[in-house]
Amino acid sequence: MASLLNKNRPPVFCPGCSHERVLKALDQAFQNMGLHGHEIVMVSDIGCSGLFDTFFNTHAFHGLHGRALTYATGIKLAHPDLNVIVTMGDGGMGIGGAHFLSACRRNLDLTLIVLNNFNFGMTGGQFSATTPPGAQVASGFLNALEMPLDICEVAVSAGASYVTRCSAYDKGLTRELQRAIEHKGFSVVDTLGICVGRYTKRNRLTPKTIEEELADLPPISGPVKKNQRREYGTFYREMASRQKPASTPMGIDTNFEFEGKAREEVVILGDAGQRVITAGEILCIAGVLSGRRVTQKNEYNITVLRGPSISEIILSVEPVGYTGIHRPSVVIAIGQEGVLRRASMFDNLDDDALVLCSNDVTLPKSRAQILTVDFKAQGIKLSDRALASLAMLGKLNRTLNLDILRGALEERFRGAILQNAMAITERAEPPQS
Repeated sequence: MASLLNKNRPPVFCPGCSHERVLKALDQAFQNMGLHGHEIVMVSDIGCSGLFDTFFNTHAFHGLHGRALTYATGIKLAHPDLNVIVTMGDGGMGIGGAHFLSACRRNLDLTLIVLNNFNFGMTGGQFSATTPPGAQVASGFLNALEMPLDICEVAVSAGASYVTRCSAYDKGLTRELQRAIEHKGFSVVDTLGICVGRYTKRNRLTPKTIEEELADLPPISGPVKKNQRREYGTFYREMASRQKPASTPMGIDTNFEFEGKAREEVVILGDAGQRVITAGEILCIAGVLSGRRVTQKNEYNITVLRGPSISEIILSVEPVGYTGIHRPSVVIAIGQEGVLRRASMFDNLDDDALVLCSNDVTLPKSRAQILTVDFKAQGIKLSDRALASLAMLGKLNRTLNLDILRGALEERFRGAILQNAMAITERAEPPQS
């Protein structure tokens, strides 16, 4: 096999930089494996290690600092036939630490080569996640405050199935890289090297001292026995093939006509547990049934069982270019927390706006027409207020009518739930204005 190095873009590393040794060893590994350029994708980020994708005649993806593994994951899942090689420096490794942990846990068939030269060489020689505490670097004393990261120990503990620590000057580097690429799972190769442009100007580091440091570290080389398991992509595709096919998206035909405003903007203000979001969805279905374009934007408290629950719905004959609502034409106020969340909105209401308000909710002042509802007297539970309010709007012929609402309920519900929803619709009565 011929070299895959790009003759039109030869390496431009600093003279003596260990990155070039890794580059050539990787190219030799590709040749030994008989790989062609179309079978490989090089994924990199920022820094000197980020130049690797330009030096090979292969597919390439160059992304943001620390994010290379995220792109590589998507590429490998979409194209499992490709050999995906990721190059990152120790800087990118630190910045993208969470992505590194996820990749170790996931065990997707990627090969990560960390070009570890103990500093941010490209941006001035600042300390990185692997800089020794006693090193002299451009970021002053900061590295003395932190423990350096042992990439391989972290990889093993996080679940990587293949981990190797070696010198960029190791005569067997090509073999180490080839073994890592051939492994079916997530492989990490931590190559310790020298940054002649920054790091060694202040710190003594040679191939020999790297070799001595490696000898003092726990040996980590090759498959991690306790982490051996099925490769993620193969396992995922097998499990996915066993799942039931996704249901066909619901189709809604235009079966009704509604002669109302060309555009209605409705805001439902409630509390958690009042099924506000579901009511908004029903209103949207009603809009589609009557031939209108609809949008729904929801807000609800992350605690789910407490806090505001708000749905903003637009129904329009014309296309909706912007989904924000500042001056709604209809407000359904059924919960105090939702009203408090949108208190400033009431100042914007016009004289012809309608507010359907529960009698236990206090409203801010506004110019709108207010209809106060005693839900309790009508035997309507808190959780049914939103649906009952839609029924009241239907009986007022505002935004929708009862036939359209019934049609929406039939689209949304089945069986006993539908029967209960229909009963609420019949029972709810709007107050007299």
